[in-house]
Amino acid sequence: MNGSLRGRDLLTLSDLTPGEFGLILDTAIAQKRAWKAGDRSAPLAGLAIAIILQKPSLRTRVSFEVACSRLGAHPIVMSGPEGAFSRGESIHDTAKVLERYCDAIVLRTFAQATIAELAEHASVPVINALTDEHHPCQGLADFLTIKEHLGKLAGVKLAYVGDGNNMAHTYLLGGALAGSDVRIATPEGYDADSAIVERAKVIALATGARISVTHDAASAVDGADVVATDTWASMGQESEHGERVDVFAPFSCDMDLMEAASPSAKFMHCLPAHRGEEVTDEVIDSANSIVFDEAENRLHAQKALLSLVLG
Repeated sequence: MNGSLRGRDLLTLSDLTPGEFGLILDTAIAQKRAWKAGDRSAPLAGLAIAIILQKPSLRTRVSFEVACSRLGAHPIVMSGPEGAFSRGESIHDTAKVLERYCDAIVLRTFAQATIAELAEHASVPVINALTDEHHPCQGLADFLTIKEHLGKLAGVKLAYVGDGNNMAHTYLLGGALAGSDVRIATPEGYDADSAIVERAKVIALATGARISVTHDAASAVDGADVVATDTWASMGQESEHGERVDVFAPFSCDMDLMEAASPSAKFMHCLPAHRGEEVTDEVIDSANSIVFDEAENRLHAQKALLSLVLG
Protein backbone atom coordinates (compact mmCIF):
# COMPACT_ATOMS: atom_id res chain seq x y z
CA MET A 1 0.00 0.00 0.00
CA ASN A 2 1.19 3.53 -0.71
CA GLY A 3 3.10 4.64 2.38
CA SER A 4 3.28 8.39 1.71
CA LEU A 5 1.28 9.09 4.87
CA ARG A 6 3.16 6.66 7.09
CA GLY A 7 3.91 8.12 10.50
CA ARG A 8 1.90 11.29 9.89
CA ASP A 9 -0.50 13.12 12.20
CA LEU A 10 -3.91 14.36 11.06
CA LEU A 11 -4.96 17.34 13.15
CA THR A 12 -6.85 19.26 10.45
CA LEU A 13 -7.58 18.57 6.79
CA SER A 14 -5.09 21.30 5.92
CA ASP A 15 -2.35 18.88 7.04
CA LEU A 16 -3.00 17.09 3.73
CA THR A 17 -2.12 17.96 0.16
CA PRO A 18 -4.85 17.56 -2.46
CA GLY A 19 -3.13 14.37 -3.61
CA GLU A 20 -3.03 12.92 -0.09
CA PHE A 21 -6.66 13.83 0.47
CA GLY A 22 -7.56 11.97 -2.72
CA LEU A 23 -5.37 9.02 -1.74
CA ILE A 24 -7.29 8.51 1.50
CA LEU A 25 -10.64 8.62 -0.29
CA ASP A 26 -9.50 6.26 -3.05
CA THR A 27 -8.09 3.87 -0.45
CA ALA A 28 -11.39 3.93 1.43
CA ILE A 29 -13.33 3.14 -1.75
CA ALA A 30 -11.00 0.25 -2.58
CA GLN A 31 -11.06 -1.18 0.94
CA LYS A 32 -14.84 -0.85 1.18
CA ARG A 33 -15.24 -2.72 -2.08
CA ALA A 34 -12.72 -5.39 -1.03
CA TRP A 35 -14.44 -5.95 2.34
CA LYS A 36 -17.82 -6.43 0.65
CA ALA A 37 -16.16 -8.91 -1.71
CA GLY A 38 -15.00 -10.99 1.24
CA ASP A 39 -11.43 -9.74 1.76
CA ARG A 40 -10.66 -10.12 5.47
CA SER A 41 -6.95 -9.33 5.41
CA ALA A 42 -5.64 -7.65 8.57
CA PRO A 43 -2.66 -5.46 7.62
CA LEU A 44 -2.30 -3.94 11.09
CA ALA A 45 -2.34 -7.21 13.03
CA GLY A 46 -0.36 -6.93 16.25
CA LEU A 47 -0.65 -3.15 16.54
CA ALA A 48 -2.49 -1.24 19.28
CA ILE A 49 -4.35 2.06 18.92
CA ALA A 50 -5.31 4.31 21.84
CA ILE A 51 -8.72 5.98 21.45
CA ILE A 52 -9.24 8.80 23.96
CA LEU A 53 -12.75 10.24 24.16
CA GLN A 54 -13.16 13.40 26.23
CA LYS A 55 -16.51 14.16 24.58
CA PRO A 56 -19.53 11.83 24.32
CA SER A 57 -19.52 9.69 21.20
CA LEU A 58 -21.54 7.18 19.23
CA ARG A 59 -20.24 7.21 15.67
CA THR A 60 -16.64 8.09 16.56
CA ARG A 61 -16.22 5.34 19.13
CA VAL A 62 -17.93 2.57 17.20
CA SER A 63 -16.43 3.43 13.82
CA PHE A 64 -12.88 3.64 15.16
CA GLU A 65 -13.22 0.44 17.19
CA VAL A 66 -14.63 -1.47 14.22
CA ALA A 67 -11.99 0.00 11.87
CA CYS A 68 -9.21 -1.14 14.22
CA SER A 69 -10.76 -4.59 14.53
CA ARG A 70 -11.12 -5.04 10.76
CA LEU A 71 -7.49 -4.00 10.25
CA GLY A 72 -6.34 -6.44 12.92
CA ALA A 73 -5.26 -3.76 15.42
CA HIS A 74 -6.34 -3.72 19.06
CA PRO A 75 -8.34 -0.63 20.08
CA ILE A 76 -7.86 0.65 23.63
CA VAL A 77 -10.74 2.98 24.45
CA MET A 78 -10.37 5.46 27.29
CA SER A 79 -13.35 7.63 28.22
CA GLY A 80 -15.15 9.12 31.17
CA PRO A 81 -13.66 9.04 34.67
CA GLU A 82 -11.28 6.24 33.69
CA GLY A 83 -9.96 8.03 30.61
CA ALA A 84 -6.57 9.50 29.89
CA PHE A 85 -5.99 12.87 31.59
CA SER A 86 -8.70 12.02 34.17
CA ARG A 87 -6.16 12.05 37.03
CA GLY A 88 -4.58 15.33 36.07
CA GLU A 89 -1.56 13.86 34.30
CA SER A 90 0.07 16.29 31.90
CA ILE A 91 -0.33 15.99 28.16
CA HIS A 92 3.44 15.55 27.84
CA ASP A 93 3.58 12.66 30.29
CA THR A 94 0.49 11.00 28.83
CA ALA A 95 1.99 11.16 25.34
CA LYS A 96 5.29 9.69 26.52
CA VAL A 97 3.52 6.79 28.23
CA LEU A 98 1.10 5.99 25.42
CA GLU A 99 3.80 6.02 22.73
CA ARG A 100 5.51 3.16 24.60
CA TYR A 101 2.36 1.02 24.41
CA CYS A 102 0.48 2.11 21.32
CA ASP A 103 1.22 2.62 17.63
CA ALA A 104 -1.18 5.56 17.20
CA ILE A 105 -3.34 7.84 19.34
CA VAL A 106 -6.87 8.97 18.40
CA LEU A 107 -8.19 11.89 20.47
CA ARG A 108 -11.66 13.45 20.68
CA THR A 109 -11.37 16.57 22.81
CA PHE A 110 -12.29 20.24 23.17
CA ALA A 111 -9.49 22.70 22.36
CA GLN A 112 -7.39 22.29 19.22
CA ALA A 113 -4.41 23.28 21.37
CA THR A 114 -4.81 20.04 23.35
CA ILE A 115 -4.38 17.76 20.36
CA ALA A 116 -1.62 19.97 18.95
CA GLU A 117 0.32 19.60 22.20
CA LEU A 118 -0.27 15.84 22.24
CA ALA A 119 1.08 15.56 18.69
CA GLU A 120 4.08 17.69 19.59
CA HIS A 121 5.15 15.26 22.30
CA ALA A 122 4.05 11.90 20.85
CA SER A 123 6.36 10.01 18.51
CA VAL A 124 3.45 7.99 17.08
CA PRO A 125 0.71 9.31 14.74
CA VAL A 126 -2.00 11.41 16.39
CA ILE A 127 -5.44 11.62 14.77
CA ASN A 128 -8.06 14.26 15.52
CA ALA A 129 -11.40 12.58 16.13
CA LEU A 130 -13.01 15.99 16.80
CA THR A 131 -12.09 19.25 18.46
CA ASP A 132 -14.07 22.45 18.80
CA GLU A 133 -12.23 23.83 15.76
CA HIS A 134 -11.90 20.86 13.37
CA HIS A 135 -13.44 17.47 12.53
CA PRO A 136 -11.17 16.02 9.82
CA CYS A 137 -12.35 12.42 10.10
CA GLN A 138 -15.95 13.48 9.56
CA GLY A 139 -14.75 15.54 6.61
CA LEU A 140 -13.08 12.52 5.04
CA ALA A 141 -16.28 10.52 5.46
CA ASP A 142 -18.42 13.31 4.01
CA PHE A 143 -16.33 13.87 0.91
CA LEU A 144 -16.11 10.10 0.43
CA THR A 145 -19.92 10.02 0.51
CA ILE A 146 -20.23 12.87 -1.97
CA LYS A 147 -17.78 11.17 -4.32
CA GLU A 148 -19.72 7.91 -4.17
CA HIS A 149 -23.06 9.59 -4.91
CA LEU A 150 -22.00 12.21 -7.45
CA GLY A 151 -19.00 10.46 -8.99
CA LYS A 152 -16.75 13.47 -8.50
CA LEU A 153 -15.71 16.24 -6.11
CA ALA A 154 -14.21 18.87 -8.41
CA GLY A 155 -16.79 21.50 -9.24
CA VAL A 156 -19.43 20.08 -6.91
CA LYS A 157 -21.53 22.85 -5.37
CA LEU A 158 -21.54 22.22 -1.61
CA ALA A 159 -23.60 24.48 0.65
CA TYR A 160 -23.22 24.37 4.40
CA VAL A 161 -25.93 26.16 6.38
CA GLY A 162 -25.70 26.79 10.12
CA ASP A 163 -23.13 27.55 12.79
CA GLY A 164 -19.61 28.53 11.76
CA ASN A 165 -18.25 25.64 13.78
CA ASN A 166 -15.83 22.74 13.30
CA MET A 167 -17.94 21.33 10.45
CA ALA A 168 -17.97 24.66 8.62
CA HIS A 169 -14.18 24.74 8.95
CA THR A 170 -13.90 21.15 7.78
CA TYR A 171 -16.03 21.74 4.68
CA LEU A 172 -13.99 24.83 3.85
CA LEU A 173 -10.70 22.97 3.96
CA GLY A 174 -11.94 19.70 2.46
CA GLY A 175 -13.76 21.46 -0.35
CA ALA A 176 -10.67 23.53 -1.10
CA LEU A 177 -8.56 20.36 -1.33
CA ALA A 178 -11.17 18.70 -3.54
CA GLY A 179 -11.65 21.61 -5.94
CA SER A 180 -15.30 22.05 -4.95
CA ASP A 181 -17.50 25.15 -4.90
CA VAL A 182 -18.02 25.66 -1.17
CA ARG A 183 -20.62 28.09 0.16
CA ILE A 184 -20.85 28.67 3.92
CA ALA A 185 -23.96 30.43 5.26
CA THR A 186 -24.11 31.43 8.93
CA PRO A 187 -26.05 33.96 10.98
CA GLU A 188 -24.21 37.20 11.65
CA GLY A 189 -21.97 36.82 14.67
CA TYR A 190 -21.63 33.06 14.19
CA ASP A 191 -19.18 33.16 11.29
CA ALA A 192 -16.51 30.61 10.46
CA ASP A 193 -13.02 31.52 11.68
CA SER A 194 -11.62 34.09 9.25
CA ALA A 195 -8.14 32.55 9.37
CA ILE A 196 -9.54 29.19 8.26
CA VAL A 197 -11.55 30.85 5.49
CA GLU A 198 -8.34 32.49 4.25
CA ARG A 199 -6.43 29.20 4.51
CA ALA A 200 -9.10 27.53 2.38
CA LYS A 201 -8.83 30.30 -0.21
CA VAL A 202 -5.05 29.80 -0.41
CA ILE A 203 -5.51 26.05 -1.00
CA ALA A 204 -8.20 26.82 -3.57
CA LEU A 205 -5.71 28.76 -5.68
CA ALA A 206 -3.99 25.47 -6.49
CA THR A 207 -7.09 23.30 -6.96
CA GLY A 208 -9.58 25.59 -8.70
CA ALA A 209 -11.98 25.46 -5.77
CA ARG A 210 -14.33 28.34 -5.05
CA ILE A 211 -14.83 29.54 -1.49
CA SER A 212 -17.58 31.92 -0.39
CA VAL A 213 -19.16 32.92 2.90
CA THR A 214 -22.50 34.64 3.40
CA HIS A 215 -25.26 35.34 5.91
CA ASP A 216 -27.95 34.41 3.38
CA ALA A 217 -28.94 30.75 3.50
CA ALA A 218 -30.99 30.83 0.30
CA SER A 219 -28.16 32.32 -1.77
CA ALA A 220 -25.73 29.69 -0.49
CA VAL A 221 -28.12 26.84 -1.32
CA ASP A 222 -29.04 28.22 -4.76
CA GLY A 223 -28.31 25.47 -7.29
CA ALA A 224 -26.33 23.40 -4.78
CA ASP A 225 -25.57 19.74 -5.46
CA VAL A 226 -25.18 19.02 -1.74
CA VAL A 227 -26.70 20.80 1.26
CA ALA A 228 -25.19 20.12 4.68
CA THR A 229 -25.93 21.34 8.17
CA ASP A 230 -25.06 20.64 11.81
CA THR A 231 -26.50 21.26 15.24
CA TRP A 232 -27.00 24.89 16.21
CA ALA A 233 -25.20 24.45 19.55
CA SER A 234 -22.22 22.11 19.64
CA MET A 235 -21.03 20.13 22.65
CA GLY A 236 -20.00 22.57 25.34
CA GLN A 237 -22.45 25.21 24.05
CA GLU A 238 -25.63 23.65 25.43
CA SER A 239 -26.28 26.65 27.69
CA GLU A 240 -26.54 28.84 24.56
CA HIS A 241 -29.17 26.67 22.89
CA GLY A 242 -32.19 28.73 23.89
CA GLU A 243 -30.77 32.02 22.67
CA ARG A 244 -29.64 30.44 19.40
CA VAL A 245 -33.00 29.01 18.35
CA ASP A 246 -34.47 32.29 17.13
CA VAL A 247 -31.20 33.45 15.55
CA PHE A 248 -30.76 30.23 13.59
CA ALA A 249 -34.39 29.65 12.59
CA PRO A 250 -33.89 31.14 9.08
CA PHE A 251 -31.07 28.61 8.57
CA SER A 252 -33.20 25.52 9.17
CA CYS A 253 -33.00 22.99 6.35
CA ASP A 254 -36.66 22.59 5.51
CA MET A 255 -38.27 21.80 2.18
CA ASP A 256 -38.60 25.48 1.33
CA LEU A 257 -34.85 25.97 1.63
CA MET A 258 -34.08 22.74 -0.22
CA GLU A 259 -36.21 23.89 -3.15
CA ALA A 260 -33.53 26.51 -3.86
CA ALA A 261 -30.98 23.73 -4.42
CA SER A 262 -30.67 21.46 -7.44
CA PRO A 263 -33.71 19.14 -7.74
CA SER A 264 -31.42 16.16 -7.13
CA ALA A 265 -29.46 17.82 -4.30
CA LYS A 266 -28.28 15.48 -1.56
CA PHE A 267 -28.77 16.34 2.10
CA MET A 268 -26.03 15.66 4.66
CA HIS A 269 -25.75 15.96 8.45
CA CYS A 270 -22.91 14.58 10.56
CA LEU A 271 -25.45 13.60 13.30
CA PRO A 272 -26.81 13.61 15.91
CA ALA A 273 -29.61 15.71 14.44
CA HIS A 274 -32.06 17.83 16.38
CA ARG A 275 -35.09 17.19 14.22
CA GLY A 276 -37.36 20.19 13.98
CA GLU A 277 -34.48 22.59 14.50
CA GLU A 278 -31.62 22.56 12.01
CA VAL A 279 -33.46 20.05 9.82
CA THR A 280 -37.04 18.89 9.43
CA ASP A 281 -38.14 15.25 9.32
CA GLU A 282 -39.30 15.77 5.74
CA VAL A 283 -35.75 16.62 4.63
CA ILE A 284 -33.68 14.20 6.69
CA ASP A 285 -36.01 11.29 5.88
CA SER A 286 -36.29 12.13 2.18
CA ALA A 287 -34.97 10.01 -0.66
CA ASN A 288 -32.24 12.61 -1.23
CA SER A 289 -30.92 12.34 2.32
CA ILE A 290 -27.63 10.44 2.56
CA VAL A 291 -26.98 10.91 6.27
CA PHE A 292 -26.70 7.21 7.04
CA ASP A 293 -24.34 6.54 4.12
CA GLU A 294 -22.33 9.42 5.59
CA ALA A 295 -22.37 7.82 9.03
CA GLU A 296 -21.28 4.45 7.63
CA ASN A 297 -18.42 6.07 5.80
CA ARG A 298 -16.84 7.21 9.06
CA LEU A 299 -15.79 3.56 9.34
CA HIS A 300 -14.37 3.30 5.84
CA ALA A 301 -12.60 6.67 5.84
CA GLN A 302 -10.98 6.06 9.22
CA LYS A 303 -10.00 2.53 8.29
CA ALA A 304 -8.24 3.92 5.20
CA LEU A 305 -6.56 6.66 7.21
CA LEU A 306 -5.26 4.24 9.85
CA SER A 307 -3.97 1.83 7.23
CA LEU A 308 -2.09 4.62 5.49
CA VAL A 309 -0.49 6.22 8.55
CA LEU A 310 0.45 2.82 10.02
CA GLY A 311 0.85 0.60 6.95
